[in-house]
Amino acid sequence: MKILNEGTLNMKKEIIKHLTNDFESFVNHPKNGIEFWFVRDLQYLLGYDKWDNFLNVINKAKIACETAGHDVKNHFADVGKMVRIGSGTEREIKDFMLTRFTCYLIAQNGDPRKEQIAFAQNYFAVQTRKFEIIEQRIKDWERLQARQKLTFSEKELSELIFERTGDEKDFGVIRSKGDQALFGFTTAQMKQKLGINPKRPLADFLPTITVKAKDFATEITIFNVKDKDIHQGE
Repeated sequence: MKILNEGTLNMKKEIIKHLTNDFESFVNHPKNGIEFWFVRDLQYLLGYDKWDNFLNVINKAKIACETAGHDVKNHFADVGKMVRIGSGTEREIKDFMLTRFTCYLIAQNGDPRKEQIAFAQNYFAVQTRKFEIIEQRIKDWERLQARQKLTFSEKELSELIFERTGDEKDFGVIRSKGDQALFGFTTAQMKQKLGINPKRPLADFLPTITVKAKDFATEITIFNVKDKDIHQGE
C-alpha cells in the first residue's frame, strides 16, 4: 500500500510539472510587460474540446468580473485570429486576450472535476498573489526611496539655514511655511487633521506622491537660499 501511495504521489507530481510547463509556455509577454493569455489557448489548457461549452464558462467569468467591480473590456480584449480550414484557405475566429485575473475567474467557473481546472484554479491564484506581493514590494521600495530622499534634502536645508542664520529654529519655521504652501495648512495643523503625534514626522504618514512633492519643494527652497545668499538678519 505504501508503494502504491508513493507511486500515486509521484504521478501527481509529474502531472503538476507537466501542467505548469504547459501553462507557462502559452503566456505572452508584450513590450509593456503585462502578461496575457489567448482564450483559445486557455480552452486547450483547461481541457475543453467544444468552443460552445467553453464560451459558457467565459460568460460566467465575465459576470463575475463585472460583479467584482472591474471593467470587462479591460480584462477580455477582443481579437481576431486567422486559422486554416480544410480547403487551404483561412477564416477569422473569435478570440480574446486575457489577463491573469481573467484566467483565474474562468478557472473558478470551470468544471471542477477536470484535472486541468483544479490545477488552473490554484496556479492563477498563486500567480496573482505573487504579482500582488511583488507590486506591493515595489510600492514600498519607491516610498522608502522617496522618504530617504526627503530626509537628505531636509538635512541639507537644515544645515544650510543654520550656517546662514545660526538658529536651528529657523528650519522648523521654513518647513512649516512650506507645508502651508503645499497643503494650505501648517505642519502642526496637518498633524492635527491627520491625528498624528506632534513628535512624529509628518512625512511618515503621507502618500509617496506627496512625499515627493515635499522633497521637490525642499529642493526649491535650498536653491533659493543659495541663490539669494540668505544670511542672519536678512
